[in-house]
Amino acid sequence: MLHDWSVIAAAFGYIGLLFVVASYGERLTHLQRGRLGTFIYPLSLAVYCTSWTFFGSVGLSSRQGLDFLTIYLGPVLMVGLFYPLILKIIRLAKSQNITSIADFIAARYGKNQTVAAIVTLVAIIGAVPYIALQLKAVSASLLTMLGQTQPSAGHDLPIIGDLAILVTLTMALFAVLFGTRHIDATEHQEGLVLAIATESLIKLLAFLIVGTYVTFYLFGGPFDLFSRANLQTDVLPIFTKMPDATTWITMTTLS
Repeated sequence: MLHDWSVIAAAFGYIGLLFVVASYGERLTHLQRGRLGTFIYPLSLAVYCTSWTFFGSVGLSSRQGLDFLTIYLGPVLMVGLFYPLILKIIRLAKSQNITSIADFIAARYGKNQTVAAIVTLVAIIGAVPYIALQLKAVSASLLTMLGQTQPSAGHDLPIIGDLAILVTLTMALFAVLFGTRHIDATEHQEGLVLAIATESLIKLLAFLIVGTYVTFYLFGGPFDLFSRANLQTDVLPIFTKMPDATTWITMTTLS
C-alpha cells in the first residue's frame, strides 16, 4: 500500500498540473493555438472516455468480451461518417449563439422557453446520476490506493476528511474557473480544451505503460499472454464466442 500522504499529494499535484495547463492555454496566442490545434483537438475528443468508460469498459470486456469495443466504435463512426451533420450543428450553434442542448432544441421551436425548461430538467435528471458515478469512481480509486476498501481496516484518512467531497469541490472549482467564465458560443474555451487534451495524453501514456508492463513483464510477450489465456477455461469462452449482432447494433447506436 502506498503511503497516505504520497497518494494525496500525487492526486492534488495532478489536479494542480491541470490548473496550470488550463491557465497556460488561456494565454496562448491565436498563432500558437493554430499550431497546436492539430494535436490538441483530437486528444480533447477523448473527454468522452470518462471514468465510467475507464472502469466500465474493463469490466464489460471481462464479462462480454469484444462487446466493449462498441463503446468506442459509436463515436468513431459518428465523427467519421456524420461529419457534415456535426458541422451543421456547430454552425447553427454559433449563428444562434446557442450554448446548451436546451437552447439548441428550444431554437427548433422558436426559442420556446417552456421547451428549454423541460429539456433542462431532463438533462439535470439524466446528468446527476452520471456525475455521481464519476465522482464515486474517482474517490473509490483514491480510497483503494489508500487501503480504505474496508471501513473496519483501522486506517484513517489524514485530516482531510471525505475524499469524495474534496474531489467534487475541486472539480467544481476547475469548471467555474475554466469552463463557465464565458457563455458566448463564439468564444472557444482554449484553457479547458488544452487541459482535457493533456489529461487524455496522460491517460494514453498510462495505458501504454501498464499494458507494456503486463504484457512483457508479467508475461513473456503477446503470444505467451494469449497462450496462458487459452488455458483458462473461464476466460476462453468470453473471447471466442461470436458477438451478438443485435447487441452490437444497439450499443454502437447508443454510443
